[in-house]
Amino acid sequence: MNEFDVNYQISPAVTNEELNALFANAWENHKIWDFLPVLEHSLLFVCAYYETGLIGFVNVAWDGAQHAFVLDTTVDKDFRRRGIGIQLVKRATEAAKKRGVDWLHVDFEPHLEEFYRKCGFRRTNAGLINLKSDLSPNFTTET
Repeated sequence: MNEFDVNYQISPAVTNEELNALFANAWENHKIWDFLPVLEHSLLFVCAYYETGLIGFVNVAWDGAQHAFVLDTTVDKDFRRRGIGIQLVKRATEAAKKRGVDWLHVDFEPHLEEFYRKCGFRRTNAGLINLKSDLSPNFTTET
C-alpha cells in the first residue's frame, strides 16, 4: 500500500457498523454507540478508505460560526504510522477553512503532542472540566 491507494472522502455516507468496527479495532475500550446523530451536527468529517474498507476517520465539530474542533482522529491499527492520520487532519483543516472557519481547535493527551504539531497545531493554554469525574467544580466570583 502506498499513499495513493488510500481514498479520502469528505462527509461520505458512512454507517454505524463501519465506524464501530473501526473504533473497536483502534480503541481498546470502545463501546458500541450511535455515531449518526453526532455526525448530523458536525461541520464535516473525513473518512479514509483502503480498497473497500474504512481505515481512518476524523470529525470536525463546530460552534456554528468561526470555531471548529477536531475530534476522534482514528486510524486502524494495521495502517498506523503511514501518514494517514496526518492526511485526515490536513484534509479536515482544508475543508473547514473552505467552509469559513477561522479557528480550528484540538485537545489531546501529552503523547499525541508531536502528532498534532506535525498537523500544524501549536500549543495554547486552555481549560477543561471533566463532567464525569470532577464532581463539583469550584466556581468563584473573584477576579
